[in-house]
Amino acid sequence: MTTSTQANLTAGSWALDTAHSSVNFNLRHLGISKVRGRFNRFETEFVVDETGAATIGATVHLDSFDTGNADRDAHVLAADLLDVANRPTLTFNALEPIRIDEDFEVTGEVTLGGVTRPVTLDVEWGGIQVFAQTGDNHIGFTATGTIKRTDFGVATAIPAAMISDKIAIELDIQLVEPKG
Repeated sequence: MTTSTQANLTAGSWALDTAHSSVNFNLRHLGISKVRGRFNRFETEFVVDETGAATIGATVHLDSFDTGNADRDAHVLAADLLDVANRPTLTFNALEPIRIDEDFEVTGEVTLGGVTRPVTLDVEWGGIQVFAQTGDNHIGFTATGTIKRTDFGVATAIPAAMISDKIAIELDIQLVEPKG
């Protein structure tokens, strides 16, 4: 059964279902088209307390950057762009526990390479369903937001006309209910 507003979730740490989750991004190249990609490795923290409020966090491993073009990906990972040797992860932490609703915002902080900036994600609640193969309850969300690469010191010498400063982020997250 899918529920929508004011979800009553089991207290505890919900596990990420990596097979049904993704962290995606897009940005404009030369101002005329979008380059889309994903990060293939990430973890989440989603802990529901006894009142039903959730503490939310995530870590994205930047070396898992993937646009489907190996040459472009290698260049983006290099020192003049993403510089994963010095910036291996991006983290997000919500500023306070949140209550799940149909559509809501999560305000938090993104940290990349020692720089922390505020960001607000718009979240669409996907609902709760029993996964027939395991009998476990799963919940789902889609969260979207935008960050500016130059706010984090990424590729500051490259003009926005070449690679847009704004990077759109979309997270499709599915979590599995804690056992017991």
